[in-house]
Amino acid sequence: MNIETKCLHAGYTPKNTEPRVVPIVQSTTYVYDSTDDVAAVFDDPTKSLIYSRFENPTVMAVEEKIAALEGGVGAMCTSSGQAASLCSILNLCKAGDSFIASSAIYGGTINLFAVTFKRLGIECIFVDPDAPLEELQKAVKPNTKVVFGETIANPSLTVLDIAKFAELAHSNDIPLIVDNTFPTPALCRPIEHGADIVIHSTSKYMDGHAVQVGGVIVDAGTFDWTNGKFPEFTEPDESYHGLIYTKSYGKMAYIVKARMQLMRDFGCYPAAQSAFYLNLGLETLTLRMKQYCENAKIVSEYLESCDKVESVNYPGLKSNKYYEIAKKYMPDGCSGVISFVIKGGRSTAVKFMDSLKLASNEVHVADIRTCVLHPASATHRQLTDEQLVAAGINGGMIRFSVGLENINDILDDLKQAFANI
Repeated sequence: MNIETKCLHAGYTPKNTEPRVVPIVQSTTYVYDSTDDVAAVFDDPTKSLIYSRFENPTVMAVEEKIAALEGGVGAMCTSSGQAASLCSILNLCKAGDSFIASSAIYGGTINLFAVTFKRLGIECIFVDPDAPLEELQKAVKPNTKVVFGETIANPSLTVLDIAKFAELAHSNDIPLIVDNTFPTPALCRPIEHGADIVIHSTSKYMDGHAVQVGGVIVDAGTFDWTNGKFPEFTEPDESYHGLIYTKSYGKMAYIVKARMQLMRDFGCYPAAQSAFYLNLGLETLTLRMKQYCENAKIVSEYLESCDKVESVNYPGLKSNKYYEIAKKYMPDGCSGVISFVIKGGRSTAVKFMDSLKLASNEVHVADIRTCVLHPASATHRQLTDEQLVAAGINGGMIRFSVGLENINDILDDLKQAFANI
């Protein structure tokens, strides 16, 4: 269904040709020709639009664009990146199931997996992403349903060996989910390396301007859900009159099930206005990612030469332990996020950050503006000391998200802040 058809469903009629920009269809509901038409779409919601709690023409146009960027068969936008993580797992796991996740992932996701899912009866087993395949295999149980990792971990910047994790998943007949937020498809397409599902916090580089919170799930359409481990895909769904997802939707079974079951019930769908803003960011994504990478390379090299810095972590540096694997998966760059440990620990890190003038101290990352964060005090504050170590974070670590300002201005801001400690 193209954008014209979607807009017609919502009562919007474009003139002659497809609009230059995605129109904002600001509507909660849609009109049908007959009662039979309404009944038909409730039997199969893919036939038309029902309600903007789980589908909207503006959002669907952006979903198609992101699916194409990642090389997937379909996508579903969500109201946040956390909602994307939540739905991507709940579409596969129920009470009594377990799944495996890299320990080097975003702190909020760790809390979701370790605390909230535990309350729902779903076990998350965290593993060292750098461990050999044989060691990772030990974490697999008979009830393990999925493997999860981040392409570039936030904020430790651990680079996931996607092919290794894909082998772990596929050798056990389960799918791999990869959070590709930091690289975006402009720098890495995990599906090409074995990922079955890709998610994003679109609030970051995809949006790029810090104007809307959102997330997305992309279905590669590559996994065989009929292998016997996922009966909810191959057995009748009584909430949809006995519909069988693999039979009715083939390669799109995962993403259709996510929309028809989870989005229908949770309603964590973005507004049309949010999708409109996201689309504007997507239109400059490739150009922006190139500049982020160039600026971050220069900043990381400066920090590496600074005598007040204990260590610098940026996969684009030749001295970085992930340099070679980053080149394998992200040959054109590793985004604009750098983490570094300042000498003097937590108190010195805080003083340095409070001395910055151009860079904003904020709970955000991957913006067009340079921003900075102290993970141990903010995003990962809820973690224990042991979890902080597992996530690759210490008290002196600073997450520095390089923006698109003039590189000399960024460097001058760093220099004056270092002079104050």
